[in-house]
Amino acid sequence: MGNARNIAFWVVLFLLILALFNLFSGGGNTLQSREISYSDFVQAVDSNNVSSVTIDGEQIRYRSSDGTDYVTVKPEDAQVTDMLIQKGVVVRAEQQEQSGFQAFLLSLLPFLLLIGVWIYFMNRMQGGGKGGAMGFGKSKAKLLTEKHGRVTFDDVAGIDEAKEELEEIVEFLRNPQKFSRLGGKIPKGALLVGPPGTGKTLLARAIAGEAGVPFFTISGSDFVEMFVGVGASRVRDMFEQAKKNAPCIVFIDEIDAVGRNRGSGYGGGNDEREQTLNQLLVEMDGFEANEGVIIIAATNRRDVLDPALLRPGRFDRQVTVPNPDIKGREKILGVHARKTPLGPDVDLRIIARGTPGFSGADLANLVNEAALMAARVGRRFVTMEDFENAKDKVMMGAERRSMVLTPEQKEKTAYHEAGHAVVGLSLPQCDPVYKATIIPRGGALGMVVSLPEIDRLNWHKSECEEKLAMTMAGKAAEIIKYGEENVSNGPAGDIQQASALARAMVLRWGMSDKVGNIDYSEAHEGYQGNTAGLSVSAHTKELIEEEVRTFIQEGYDRAFQILTERKEDWERLAQGLLEYETLTGDEIKRVMKGEPPHAGDDAGADSGGDTPSVTAIPKTKPKAKPAGDSGLEPEPSA
Repeated sequence: MGNARNIAFWVVLFLLILALFNLFSGGGNTLQSREISYSDFVQAVDSNNVSSVTIDGEQIRYRSSDGTDYVTVKPEDAQVTDMLIQKGVVVRAEQQEQSGFQAFLLSLLPFLLLIGVWIYFMNRMQGGGKGGAMGFGKSKAKLLTEKHGRVTFDDVAGIDEAKEELEEIVEFLRNPQKFSRLGGKIPKGALLVGPPGTGKTLLARAIAGEAGVPFFTISGSDFVEMFVGVGASRVRDMFEQAKKNAPCIVFIDEIDAVGRNRGSGYGGGNDEREQTLNQLLVEMDGFEANEGVIIIAATNRRDVLDPALLRPGRFDRQVTVPNPDIKGREKILGVHARKTPLGPDVDLRIIARGTPGFSGADLANLVNEAALMAARVGRRFVTMEDFENAKDKVMMGAERRSMVLTPEQKEKTAYHEAGHAVVGLSLPQCDPVYKATIIPRGGALGMVVSLPEIDRLNWHKSECEEKLAMTMAGKAAEIIKYGEENVSNGPAGDIQQASALARAMVLRWGMSDKVGNIDYSEAHEGYQGNTAGLSVSAHTKELIEEEVRTFIQEGYDRAFQILTERKEDWERLAQGLLEYETLTGDEIKRVMKGEPPHAGDDAGADSGGDTPSVTAIPKTKPKAKPAGDSGLEPEPSA
């Protein structure tokens, strides 16, 4: 529609310019002629000084004997034609093609053209009332309809509690009298809080799809402009549009871009963002009620939002949308696998168990990667092997089989990873070891991955101490095998992980008796937002670092002792890794006993007894435990 209007404008403009050209070209002789009085014209005729005459209504144009053109206007009662014929002057008459009114319109044509061009460009600047240079105060909210793809609660899985919280909103939009006759009022707003990728936006679209009402979507950053007052104007315009389409849902994604705590910035001035927030607060719960307009917002940073946004009457409900548990992951995998043909060996529960910490977006990416891998090798359906390879790729990076390692580098990596595995299997509270490999992936030359039996929700001190021992086992293995003088930079990632865990134990979790039950994390790490005025003395800092060092050293000593006591098992496992490169849980145990691992049946090997082996991931989402790289390249951040 807009393109057709533009084309029509340019066609009309071209025709107007063409008409002007004809007008001025037709009157070119008049412009170039000299005007004289009628009496001078009669005298020239009497003197035989006129060679030709052209009569155009009241206008007379003639050419003198010397070739000069003149123009004059005859009186109404003058008999010009007879006089010219008697003198033998050549007379031509032009037909009048336009009336006086037409001549008047042609005289106005240049002004009309200028006015039309001005109106056109002003309309362009206004952007048709939206989005133009002069329309920056208009809302950028987009109205989503079923043409964009209807989403319902059937397309949302793994967050059942969040769906239950929002079902009342759907019911109200469908049948508002059910609540109003009992004096109940539907919440004016719902705030969805959760990590990235957990499905907050999808859940909001599902609410609109279930209720069958208009759904406006806008980002928090769309309100903010460099011009003061623009954001507030857009908020007003957005609510005006919503009222016209009520009942409806307005979804504001990433509301923390505009809803940050007021007065927390430098200088504390009432800047453009704060004015926008003020207008949003007034529109949500001010003097004028917005019946039928429900605001749903999403953020993963609830801590930075202004308290006025979170009070009852504005965002009445704060719905947490967490990462899914094992049952939720299985349901989410089922939703994303609807359009993917699965092989008979695919067990989504095993995949769900092997992906703790995954969000809904991570699981969607996993299914997509598995489908791509199956298509790459020409399969007609996706097998469990494709899911295992896709999980390894997502969590640990693509295999780097083209990397050329020397026998010495492979051997050092094998002993390093074997140390992690042996210590992990020796400590009862460590998560079960499910895979060990010396095939380079991502930035690591090898890794040992563990899989918790259930989703881990908290850590105990004894579990942390065993975790530290398993983490430091790689360095202990290198020192036992090659001596302290030949240790590599391979344990760099292990040291980083161990330091982070030990500092959390001391600074935040109160697991150090010497430091006590005080949260020193903000003051110790120089957190600028610390408002408690907490300061740490030099003695306390020394005590903190000493406790951190003690926890890590105790873990290292424990790993050193275990590897010394189980040196034969450790040696057999390292040689098995050198021979087979990748071993799964049950295969590791057989190799440590000196039995053949049956490495050719990795996909179906039984790891840990009653649960099939899966490509495991580390205990925390979703970074694999890197192995030593023997100085080949820098160790990636853990």
